[in-house]
Amino acid sequence: MDFRLAVMQDLSQLKDMYKQIIKNMNEHDIQIWDDIYPCEFFEEDIKNNRLYVLFNNGEMISAFVVCDTDPGEKAVQWHDDHAKALYINRLGVNIKYSQKGTGSYMLARAKEVAKGSGAEYLRLFVADINEPAIKFYIRNGFEKVDGAYDEVFDDGFMLHEYGYEIKV
Repeated sequence: MDFRLAVMQDLSQLKDMYKQIIKNMNEHDIQIWDDIYPCEFFEEDIKNNRLYVLFNNGEMISAFVVCDTDPGEKAVQWHDDHAKALYINRLGVNIKYSQKGTGSYMLARAKEVAKGSGAEYLRLFVADINEPAIKFYIRNGFEKVDGAYDEVFDDGFMLHEYGYEIKV
């Protein structure tokens, strides 16, 4: 397997993979991603060297973004507000590889990226309606913190998101 930072040549395969993920999420009534998010953010993520991808024999099987800030970071009570933290966003696993440990592998890699950047915590937000993701993060050692972030979009749509973190 090949884990690395994404490059612009990955963009088409990346968007195709996420379109399949979004279709699968919608079929399971988890309607939180769409044609705009996350796909329209990937080009900027690549330019800013924060999007990581995993390939197996030339096929993209997973991706995530690591950022040093998050719009909801002040809305919840982290265990240590002053500790350096990175935020994992847009974690996606090719649906052909779901339920095979790929997501857990990618979380381990994200923790390595965070630790290598001097962070003490890896943090994330997950929508309250995304129960499979919540269970996945808890199973992988993330702890829910107090509070929630209500992300409101231009069209009035709102996501109620919980914060989770793990010490790296």
